[in-house]
Amino acid sequence: MNFMSGHSHWAGIKQRKGVNDAKRAKIFTKLAKPIVIAAREGGGNPDTNFKLRMAMKKAQEFNMPKDNIDKAVKKGTGEMSGAEIVEIIYEAKGPGNIMMLIKTSTDNKNRTVSEIKSILTKAGGKFGESGSSMWNFEQVGEITIDLSGKDADELEMLAIEAGAKDTKIDGNLLFVYTETQDLQKVQEKLMENNIEISEANLTFLPKSTVEIDSTTQESYDKLLEILDDQEDVEEIFDNL
Repeated sequence: MNFMSGHSHWAGIKQRKGVNDAKRAKIFTKLAKPIVIAAREGGGNPDTNFKLRMAMKKAQEFNMPKDNIDKAVKKGTGEMSGAEIVEIIYEAKGPGNIMMLIKTSTDNKNRTVSEIKSILTKAGGKFGESGSSMWNFEQVGEITIDLSGKDADELEMLAIEAGAKDTKIDGNLLFVYTETQDLQKVQEKLMENNIEISEANLTFLPKSTVEIDSTTQESYDKLLEILDDQEDVEEIFDNL
């Protein structure tokens, strides 16, 4: 199956590892929430809980202190008290009718929804009802491999043999797409072949995409920046 490109903005912070302390504290808060949710759903052992392992790996990439990670796991398993955190995906339209999925982790749904509605309204976007954007996306597993010094054709072949349903090369990266339930299996098979995985996540890919002009792009970038600063927003998917 050939997917359209689309974009996933992981709360826009990948490019900003050298940030000040206030920003870093905010990033750690965002990184902790998926750990809490994963530990609550599948237990506190990353060896047997794939979702937890992925969430912890992402936190470690940003040098989140081990103590913070342990606390998040304990909150998830109930060993430490804390407000219950839930994952909610909101649907929206951005400037230029860009379809958006805004993935959040929150301990206060009312606060989150009202803040996101307000951000969208002020930035020329529109909050959508359930189903208004989701129909144009498919959830898949996405594995990212750095191609530096590697044979792309050989890696694509290995990925398909491991059970991937599609691959895409973008610059120096190979993206391997799987059915959601096959993500762990495909990742483990690739690792058995000594292939280093940069990232493995569930993502939403658009079935059809839109193009926008530079003025609309500027407005959209501003919207993404404001959403990024909202403490509950984890990731944004679009059909750009």
